[in-house]
Amino acid sequence: MKAMILAAGVGSRLDPLTRNLPKPLVPIVNRPVMEHIVVLLAKHGFQEIMVNLHYLGDQIESFFGDGRHLGVNIHYSYEDQLWGDAGSVKRVEDFFKDETFIVVGGDDLADIDLTRLVRTHRDKKALATIALSLVDDPSEYGIVLMNEEGRITRFMEKPKGEVIFSNTANTGVYVFEPEVFELIPRNTFYLFGKQFFPQMLEQRRPLYGHLTASYWKDVGNLAVYQQTHYDALAGRVAINFPMKEVRKYVWIGDNVEIDPSAEIGYPVAIGNDCRIESGAKVLENTIIGNGCAVERGAVVKESILWDGAVVMRDTWLERCVVGKNCHVKTNAAVFDGVIVNPLRAGNG
Repeated sequence: MKAMILAAGVGSRLDPLTRNLPKPLVPIVNRPVMEHIVVLLAKHGFQEIMVNLHYLGDQIESFFGDGRHLGVNIHYSYEDQLWGDAGSVKRVEDFFKDETFIVVGGDDLADIDLTRLVRTHRDKKALATIALSLVDDPSEYGIVLMNEEGRITRFMEKPKGEVIFSNTANTGVYVFEPEVFELIPRNTFYLFGKQFFPQMLEQRRPLYGHLTASYWKDVGNLAVYQQTHYDALAGRVAINFPMKEVRKYVWIGDNVEIDPSAEIGYPVAIGNDCRIESGAKVLENTIIGNGCAVERGAVVKESILWDGAVVMRDTWLERCVVGKNCHVKTNAAVFDGVIVNPLRAGNG
């Protein structure tokens, strides 16, 4: 079977982390979020994958290449402008030809059983099936109502206030039959949530939902980005860590130097080629990228360090995200921050 990963967006809600890095390459436990998606697709037999590109798309293609190292074949559709999710799928209509296919967002972290999702789609003889998840705040998602057979009877994109009628949310993971292309206009900015699904309901087309209890998060803002890491460390989402679990809830990569006087809490993940110096503390819910250093007396807690980051001597860092190759030095504790400027030094 074939799949499409939507990866063209700018990722403005993760700014400033995405100013120089496309959102699909933002790391989740030291691997790009889109890599976790590709691994999930490959696990469920999706070996031919189309990826649409626009914002910093060359970085995505450079990282993934043809996908062979991940057991898939990746193809790319470069877009001169944003066409919307449905419009982007329409542009590669010929890739899917006459077979059932799946679409997933390039910034999702999930362990959804895609095989079961497709089976449900086929059993219901659906034209389109939406993977659904229960959420606390439906206002950020499309929400649905279904009848007893699982057929969607009502759909609303990002409802507000009194119009919120459900907490069953659209995950952005879809299964389609190729006939859907008849409903999507060519060379037009077109959206699944705001246009396509309401059109299907209006025309009484067979649109179904598949409610899943599996993990799913749209890594769309900083709070969710941080939470996905905490969830991964706690084992709430089934993903493969690129380092070994040396003791329960502590993962450490290769060639890591940890001074005997340093304190390593849990859950913690430390990447390859890192250095944890004397008196340093790496405390709970911390993920450290490859080639990082936590210098003497520094404390890192509930924070995410991207590759090459350095927390300098006697610095206290808590609930922060530190960008690639950034050096952080401060005389006061830094809380709830995003640090993206290389070689930053000062008082936070």
